[in-house]
Amino acid sequence: MALKETWDADLKKAMLAKNEVVRDTLRLLLSEIKKANIQDGKEITPELEMEVLQRAVKQRQQSIAEYDKAGRADLSSKERAELDVLFTYMPKQLTEDDVRLAVKSLMAELGVSTKKDLGTLMKALMARHKGQVDGKLANKVLGELLS
Repeated sequence: MALKETWDADLKKAMLAKNEVVRDTLRLLLSEIKKANIQDGKEITPELEMEVLQRAVKQRQQSIAEYDKAGRADLSSKERAELDVLFTYMPKQLTEDDVRLAVKSLMAELGVSTKKDLGTLMKALMARHKGQVDGKLANKVLGELLS
């Protein structure tokens, strides 16, 4: 089942259960999908759904960091609750050890070993493990292994 259909079904369940956090979070995701479809003319594909989901996760993470820095625990906790909802739809994230193994195998496969090849390696890693690797973690591991 595609993510959009899952989100639609879960939205209905959240509305019946009067779960406002889940309801509002899923409404935002669905509106972003519709916006991309109508305004940008993009067809709804699994890649688009994952892109919207990843963008929403990244926005929440940035908001949490900003709210924490500003001392706004009330807003930060709301964003954390939404982030928890979003993580239920994300693919299983790779651990640091898994990322390290994936990077090492890609380095051998692509024959790269210098820091100037970081962009090439990062692009290949993110494409191969779409949605499973956090960009900051990947950048950290790549920096360590290429130095």
